[in-house]
Amino acid sequence: MEFGIWSWESAFKLKEVFMNYKGYRDLECYIKARELRIFISELVKKFPVHEKFLLTAQIIDCSRSVSRNIAEGYGRYTYADTRNFFIIARGSVTETMEQLTTAFDENYITEEELETGEATCELIFKLINGYVAYLDKSKKQTMQQPNS
Repeated sequence: MEFGIWSWESAFKLKEVFMNYKGYRDLECYIKARELRIFISELVKKFPVHEKFLLTAQIIDCSRSVSRNIAEGYGRYTYADTRNFFIIARGSVTETMEQLTTAFDENYITEEELETGEATCELIFKLINGYVAYLDKSKKQTMQQPNS
């Protein structure tokens, strides 16, 4: 039995789509940011104890800030707020890269670990740039549409 353009079958399919919808968790930049956060959490376990409240705390915080700001930005209502949080997340990515460089310079991590971390950071940076470009394009298209 159909109701207008809807059928029970299409209603159930729509329900499946919404049940599988994860919001910001579906964003590739968020997925990679989680991977970075986990990578950093494992990496700092070998840092010296005297760095616990210095480099260790800083690199953990900035790596966590990436996924945190993506999640918060996605949940914001306005375009400007969303965009701003993604820009902050991008800044946290570069801060994480600098903390990795510091860890390498202090001989806390290997060159391979540095390269792995930097490659992940660079990918996240590009993915965030892509999402910001998508937001900008979407806003521009919305502003160009005539009012109905």
